[in-house]
Amino acid sequence: MVKNRLTFFLKSPKKKGDMLRAVHVRVKIGGIPMETSTKKKWDVRRWDQKVQRAIGTKEDARTLNFYLDSVVNKVSNFITKEENLNKIITSRCVINYINGNDESTVKVLEEFQKHNDEMYALVRNKGKKSKEIDNEQDDNKGFDLDTWKRYVTARSHVQEFIQFKYKRDDLEFRELNYEFVKDYDFYLKTVRNCANNTTLKYISNFKKIVRIAIKKGIIPGDPFVQFKGKKTKILNRPLTWAELRSLENKQFSTDRLSRVRDIFVFQCYTGLAYIDIFRLKRTDIKEGIDGKLWIMNRRKKCRVNTDIPLLPKALELMDKYKDDPECSPRGSILPVKSNQNMNGYLKEIAALCGINSKLSTHKARHTFASTVTLNNGVPINVVKELLGHSSVKQTEHYATTTQESINKEMTVLKQKLSTENADEEDIDTLFQNLEKEFKELKKDQSIIGKDRVKVGLYSLQQKITKLRASMDK
Repeated sequence: MVKNRLTFFLKSPKKKGDMLRAVHVRVKIGGIPMETSTKKKWDVRRWDQKVQRAIGTKEDARTLNFYLDSVVNKVSNFITKEENLNKIITSRCVINYINGNDESTVKVLEEFQKHNDEMYALVRNKGKKSKEIDNEQDDNKGFDLDTWKRYVTARSHVQEFIQFKYKRDDLEFRELNYEFVKDYDFYLKTVRNCANNTTLKYISNFKKIVRIAIKKGIIPGDPFVQFKGKKTKILNRPLTWAELRSLENKQFSTDRLSRVRDIFVFQCYTGLAYIDIFRLKRTDIKEGIDGKLWIMNRRKKCRVNTDIPLLPKALELMDKYKDDPECSPRGSILPVKSNQNMNGYLKEIAALCGINSKLSTHKARHTFASTVTLNNGVPINVVKELLGHSSVKQTEHYATTTQESINKEMTVLKQKLSTENADEEDIDTLFQNLEKEFKELKKDQSIIGKDRVKVGLYSLQQKITKLRASMDK
């Protein structure tokens, strides 16, 4: 019953002794209490908390009581209507109804669009392509254009799913549940033919909108709470040293492939992502703490500063293209093409070099992390800084254990085991020699005399000391 769900009471005033108090109503549904003001005030001396009404027959008392009765009736009608529509009733939605803010009818796509519009207002350099934006511009704004585009696509997928499954233009947030999320996951993988990780990214985008709705009090619970999506681990194997050397030394018949190869190799020795090498300019090359040249700029993706000492091969490639006509107008280090073209040419290069794994601009970053740095003893916390990561956990994703590193460690283990075996053989020999000498000394003691026996015992003592030292190692 509604009467059992609503409680009217007078709010205790901040100022003690104040007899005129605000009339509040408390709603308790599903064990969750919430309250709000009725915008009415009443004298505490003329209030009966037992019946939750004003005392007396005066006009002002009858007016207040009539208003409180009308609130009960309106809430009763509201709950009945919602229950007939099989909608979830919460304390929050009743409070919103009493206050005239019926947020229970807020639609999913409307809220998604509102989020995207607000995000677009914070997009950096809307008129420029993402890779053309200067490193230092618009640091005060929060999003890249590509990020906003992903959310536009995510909203489009949700809209298509609602039309596909529910044959409706939109849904209310309170209609979202675990079944919706599960079916949306299935829709993306089947109808949209999205890979597992791509599906989880779109679901994550939508989950952000749902969390905003929860914070606003539009819905009481999270429909994603039971959904457990598991990301597929993708092994992006780096190039081995042999493959990298083969790539560096390969002679191509076209200048186009040679340039793309050089850019890729430069990435392998600097760890720069495609977008960062595209934006890399001569002004980003500065003298480091050791007096040598370093790359000192800001990563576009996470907008953190990175300081990378330039290795000899990277310096060699920089010098090769210092007067290149494609680089001069932009002041760039290398003649970088579009990422799509780069990856297309890298497939061609992989085939010519006999590299069986897929070459991409991102593989160069993995090669720098694993083959060039970690496998040569550079600590992972240093590699983290070189890659511009915010945590070592991110860097661990790049720490692929290659055959070279496995072979190196196993060789050390073999040597260690061989040494231990040799030590064990030496100890066995010492035991055998001691036993033999002791027996001979015992046998000849009556013949050689006490003095010779003492000398023999002293020799045995020295050998026992040596044996003890060997066993202590």
